Amino acid sequence: MINALKGMKDLLDKDAYYYEKVIKTCEEVVKNYGFSFINIPHLELCTLFKRSVGESSDIVGKEMYEFIDKGQNHVCMRPEGTAGVVRAYIEKKMDKNNTIKRWFYHGSMFRYERPQKGRLREFHQFGVESFGNASVYEDASIILMLVEIFSRLDIKFKLLINSLGCSECMPKYREKLIRFLDSKEGFCEDCLRRKSLNPIRVLDCKNKCCQKLLTNAPLLNQNLCSSCQKDFEILQTILKENNVNFEIDPKLVRGLDYYSKTAFEFISDEIGAKAAIAGGGRYDKLIEYLDGKSGFGVGFAMGIERIIAILEQKEEKLQREGIYLCSMDEKYITNLLKLATQLRKKHKVILSYEAKKLAKHLELADKNKNLIFLCMGENEAKNESLFYKNLNSKKEEQILIKDLENVL
Repeated sequence: MINALKGMKDLLDKDAYYYEKVIKTCEEVVKNYGFSFINIPHLELCTLFKRSVGESSDIVGKEMYEFIDKGQNHVCMRPEGTAGVVRAYIEKKMDKNNTIKRWFYHGSMFRYERPQKGRLREFHQFGVESFGNASVYEDASIILMLVEIFSRLDIKFKLLINSLGCSECMPKYREKLIRFLDSKEGFCEDCLRRKSLNPIRVLDCKNKCCQKLLTNAPLLNQNLCSSCQKDFEILQTILKENNVNFEIDPKLVRGLDYYSKTAFEFISDEIGAKAAIAGGGRYDKLIEYLDGKSGFGVGFAMGIERIIAILEQKEEKLQREGIYLCSMDEKYITNLLKLATQLRKKHKVILSYEAKKLAKHLELADKNKNLIFLCMGENEAKNESLFYKNLNSKKEEQILIKDLENVL
């Protein structure tokens, strides 16, 4: 028997229902903010992620699915979405005049890590990327989008924010941090590797021993230049004026190397231990890292599996939908297929090809979570009518086929 690979999971039944619900909700919200859909390839050159995500990240260091293709290209399955969207922005030469673009995407990402609840090797993200806008108001709008999405999905969250500085204040802070790290001993191997590649990533280590060593480390938000400090204060003001609760986390650096200025993370404890369910920030330097003209970028990514886990834990009752159309005699199915074709122009219709007793058809319609039940028997065929039942209200009646659209 051939099974799915470890960390790879089929999306069906309840999972598929919630996946569609999350995507539909996200799309409705982000379209209202002026974002349009972009689809990017699952397969990219490894260089794209090594230069964008960064050599210091666990993604590049440990988790990418890499291989040499038949054209001798060093390629990998995409581990995240932002780099591919930025690559498309540059490839279409939109960076040349800093074109304002607002895109959203969703789909599979791949990381070879230890599977656990809400974390798979093939997982799904919904993300947005906004280009060409330097204003911190765009950062705030991106955060407010997520607040609206989680509000519609009835998901409780805690919002963490920080500022990672810019090219003016980051080098000075980096020097301070390196001096502090060099004065300590006992960091884990990952931290020692990160210290030489991108020392700010050490702050992100989850190792308890490392966190203890970092107790008195210099903090980013206490070493900002006047411009970054002003933007960070404006962001806090906007959130307060929109009644969004937040906490400043001075050690929040996100898991990727390309962030600058605004960084944020939404966490939830509705699936057990506190877990990140979405995060993002500003990445103005990333366009240059990928050989584009200097510009501006900000966005977020949401882990759909973790959102699904929260929704399933709430045991939301699946909503009934669609029509179950059936017959108690096989000779009527041809006519019902013609009727189903007409109804499908406006409605979701499940047509049973088998003749069964009324009770059995009703049982199947209930199992399928259909809303409307329509059945043809001998009497209905003579009268050109159907037996109708609303499976929510339990209302039953005989309806002439010609009057059907008035009832549906």
